[in-house]
Amino acid sequence: MDRRSFIKRAGIAGVGATAAGLAAPAVAQGNITWRMVTTWPKNFPGLGVGAQRLGDRITAASGGRLTVQVYSAGELVPPLQSLDAVIDGTAEMSHGAAYYWQNKSPALSFFTGVPYGMTTPELTAWMRYLGGQELWDEVYDQFGVQGFLSGNTGTQAGGWFKNELKSVEDLKGVRFRTPGLGGRVWEKLGATVTNMAAGEIFQALQSGTLDAAEFVGPYNDLALGFHQVAKNYYMPSFVESGLATELVVDKAKYQALPEDLQAIVKDVCQAEYDQVAADFYANDPRALRTLVNEHGVTVRAFPEDIMEAGAKASQEVIEELRNSDDPMVKKVTESFIEGLSLVRERTEMVDLPYQVSRQKYLKY
Repeated sequence: MDRRSFIKRAGIAGVGATAAGLAAPAVAQGNITWRMVTTWPKNFPGLGVGAQRLGDRITAASGGRLTVQVYSAGELVPPLQSLDAVIDGTAEMSHGAAYYWQNKSPALSFFTGVPYGMTTPELTAWMRYLGGQELWDEVYDQFGVQGFLSGNTGTQAGGWFKNELKSVEDLKGVRFRTPGLGGRVWEKLGATVTNMAAGEIFQALQSGTLDAAEFVGPYNDLALGFHQVAKNYYMPSFVESGLATELVVDKAKYQALPEDLQAIVKDVCQAEYDQVAADFYANDPRALRTLVNEHGVTVRAFPEDIMEAGAKASQEVIEELRNSDDPMVKKVTESFIEGLSLVRERTEMVDLPYQVSRQKYLKY
């Protein structure tokens, strides 16, 4: 799929809303209609499609008693204002990534992805069994909302760079789109970091506003057309090792729902978390083949000194949060560190040696 056909199909809307879009949620014959605003373009592979599917599944599972109307990025509110739309009552649901809101609390980044942090199964274990969800609930309580993990991309690509990187020195002054705590790491390595929504990145790369950008990985990046303006594709990311997306709901309205509808929202989110992860695992390698074989993209690994400097910078960022004056940030950081120290034992003793052996000995 080329970028123009994707953009045309997706209908990435400008900022603004119709009068109908701003109308109050409909309640008819005991049924409820909620609005979900998203940070993703319409029909966007994996993420936008996942948000729409999540809304459709809630509607279907509830027999229409809770109908979810999904608005893609810019249709009702600007993409990076979707959480605020839930907080101020413009919408009942937001679909995005918690680290987009780190300006509200740095603790939120831990519930999306952390530099040199948890992989997908590790994050899932922390959230479901080691106290992560309960801490997330505490953070979002401050804003009157509640979050549910709604998808996971797995380990992401490191990004698109117009120029090849030979060493950490090549990062000095590079204008780079990347969000979250990872952005703070790249700043420590010398890059000038900004965040922007998916639909804005291509133009910024094309115009020269950006020298480099990362979004997710091949599945999304092919659709966004980054290969048309940059050919150096670095993999893997060391700052987004298992990135999760979220569904955020107005907590008071959610708790006012009948218990079965609350359960439907929660359970559909968990099902979609696993569904989206499978989608990316199946389609990232397909898209990467297309990028390499049809578009001449060169896949590169980051130089070793960048990986090492990135690890050092990542640890510095986490230690800064660990010593935060905000008790909630300290609490979440300590839990994450403790959880990672536990779950990585299994990864490094079982998963990693197996993967190394498979790579070495399995020939088909």
